[in-house]
Amino acid sequence: MNTLSAGIDIGSRSMELVILDGDRILHKQREDTSFDYIDQVKGMLEQHGCDHILVTGYGRHLVSRELGLKHVTEIKAHAAGIHHLHPEVRTILDIGGQDTKAIAMGSGGRVTRFEMNDRCAAGTGKFLEVMAQALGCRVEELADLALKGDESVSLSSMCTVFVETEVVALRARGARPPDVARALVKMVAKKSSTMIQRVGIQSDVAFCGGVARNRAVVRELENFIQKKVLVPTEPEFTGALGAAILSRQTG
Repeated sequence: MNTLSAGIDIGSRSMELVILDGDRILHKQREDTSFDYIDQVKGMLEQHGCDHILVTGYGRHLVSRELGLKHVTEIKAHAAGIHHLHPEVRTILDIGGQDTKAIAMGSGGRVTRFEMNDRCAAGTGKFLEVMAQALGCRVEELADLALKGDESVSLSSMCTVFVETEVVALRARGARPPDVARALVKMVAKKSSTMIQRVGIQSDVAFCGGVARNRAVVRELENFIQKKVLVPTEPEFTGALGAAILSRQTG
């Protein structure tokens, strides 16, 4: 009889749960991360009698300590998740709420190299949320706006605070929102492409995390790296899926 394996990715902005019945996804759940996420994790898990549970993400250490659960790094979790979905991929970009990760893999999903941008929110989901507000739109609308823009606008800084000021000034000078939006996503893609190139591009690149839903970022990223970018159907769940897969190995 198959056993149930759970992986939960506790991010700064959201948390995702994946439960596997053998190799079949039995349940998926996504919630905004609350201030007291220990009780939130308990609530997400209590209705499922899982044999193996592994946590990853921003809050993994606290949850592991408070609930006695084993944990794994986001790097290994995303590698395992992408290898399961796209075994041919050797390079991963993950952009979450507050950090960016570039990962190189060898055979079997083994991590060979990685880079993280974990001390600055520039280029992350939070960065795009702030910029969308400066443009007077929702972050979900930013991609469509950017896809209508041209390259007449350029931005000089990657700092979230300075770029927000620059965006406001551009709007005051009459710059079109689509052109500013395109400059913003191009900036995110350029920064991410630099990280990917440092870890090495061996084949197509898989893009996961919430920002992977932004079609404009995907387009600009493909332009910079001159490679196809593969986006999973639900890119936010890659880390949780990988943690669920790895939970069977940790016992």
